[in-house]
Amino acid sequence: MEKKMTSGEMAKKAGVSQKAIRLYDEKGLLKPTDYSEGNYRLYDEAALQILEKIVALKQIGFSLEEIRDNLKSGEAGDIKDALEIQLQKMEEKKYRLEKITDAIKRTLARGDELDWDDVAGIVQYVSADQSADERQWDALKHTSGELDWYVRIFQSLDIKEASRVLDLGCGYAKLWRNNWTDIPKGTKISGYDIHGSWADDFEKYIADNNDTLPEGVSIELDFSDVEDEKTWQKIDSTGEYDLVVAHYLDNDIKNIEAIVAHASRVIAEDGVFSFNGANVANWNNIFKEVIEAVGEDASFIDETIANQTQKRNDYISMMEKYFARVESVLLPNYWHYTEAKEIVDKMKDYYKDYEKTIARYEDKLLDYFKEKIENGGEYVLEAKSQFWHCYKK
Repeated sequence: MEKKMTSGEMAKKAGVSQKAIRLYDEKGLLKPTDYSEGNYRLYDEAALQILEKIVALKQIGFSLEEIRDNLKSGEAGDIKDALEIQLQKMEEKKYRLEKITDAIKRTLARGDELDWDDVAGIVQYVSADQSADERQWDALKHTSGELDWYVRIFQSLDIKEASRVLDLGCGYAKLWRNNWTDIPKGTKISGYDIHGSWADDFEKYIADNNDTLPEGVSIELDFSDVEDEKTWQKIDSTGEYDLVVAHYLDNDIKNIEAIVAHASRVIAEDGVFSFNGANVANWNNIFKEVIEAVGEDASFIDETIANQTQKRNDYISMMEKYFARVESVLLPNYWHYTEAKEIVDKMKDYYKDYEKTIARYEDKLLDYFKEKIENGGEYVLEAKSQFWHCYKK
């Protein structure tokens, strides 16, 4: 007859506490095989194997609820899917920790004169960057088969050889990193951003990869605030630029019109100012059509469209104050989905104020997208991002 183990013996063999075993019992993960005459829990070898699985899954980051579900299922396919999801979560967590580490290192590198405002700055930086990261991870996941987004933007700028380029708020500078060897010969790029941004990382990237740039290309960084008038006094003194880039500053700059006004003064006669923001998102038309297709009211999207349209018109009027010609450039990008829930989650995220409304439609929406995915193998959403090319004449 197989000898039964007490909870103490089990705990010792698995390297956990008896309290942990009691918790796993309460959560329905590990039930005793038997009870002694004194009503103590007893376990067999099969129970020990389950406990070892629980310990292993907990070590790699699974919650107790996830472990319970995986143990109940036990099928290889389910376990494989669960591990792949967990791997992605761990990669994202690792990436965020690396960014927090970098932010702390950059703050410490500024010297001994630190105070709690510097700590608050790290928190604000990491919080803002985490939000951007989540959008970036989402985009990378669903557009991986498409032409790189920053290659699309780069190609739309049609940079000529020996151009002088001013990049405002260059940050991580994917526009240049992702097109490094395709930058036209002789191009001179001046990037402006503040310390504590991802421009610090770009500075290191330039130093490490400078010798691989095309002939005559140079990239110089100036760590100055583009919202500071002193920065613009410096830029004004350097002459005119063939291209001024101000991408993805819309949510970070307090006075975006001031940036547009300054840019208009340093653009060469035949130059172009490339700016983005105030997009009337194509998501709206797609999601409205879907909601109406399942027989529900999508009128709440009209309000979003109206607000975005008003903002776009205000931006056009503002740009036309400083430039003779403003051209719209819509760059398409295609998002590929194979899971219906991810599309519905995207809708909830995009219309945060109407998340409860979308939740009421959720079952119908899931059925709609599942059918589309089953029929086509995937569901493709076409996004269109608004860029503005502004000219003096």
